[in-house]
Amino acid sequence: MYYMVLLVLDKIERVPDVLQAWETTGVGGITILESTGLGRARRSGIRDDLPLMPSLIDFLRGKEERHRTLFTVVEGEQWVERLIKTTESIIGDMEEANNGVLFVLPVARVVGLYGAQKRAGGEK
Repeated sequence: MYYMVLLVLDKIERVPDVLQAWETTGVGGITILESTGLGRARRSGIRDDLPLMPSLIDFLRGKEERHRTLFTVVEGEQWVERLIKTTESIIGDMEEANNGVLFVLPVARVVGLYGAQKRAGGEK
């Protein structure tokens, strides 16, 4: 069975370490999205006031807090366990506050997974 492993990481400075570790385990492809949660949006607000052609000062007026959401698709529960252990070895116990959240979804069908693994390994 295939699974999608999603990690919403609070500490964006840890993203390179997590990406490196996931890649080292042999994951074929990882997608990275910039994201924010409702709690952070309420605390700092969502920046929808930027002009069409923003200047540096426009960005510096206010800071919007962000997460990074990483996800990948793997085959088999052994991969899921490997990624959870690898992630926690870098950022700590996922149950601790402000580490983020990792969740796993079953995937009914996958097309192109092995092509992504070959590309990640340098093959074309």
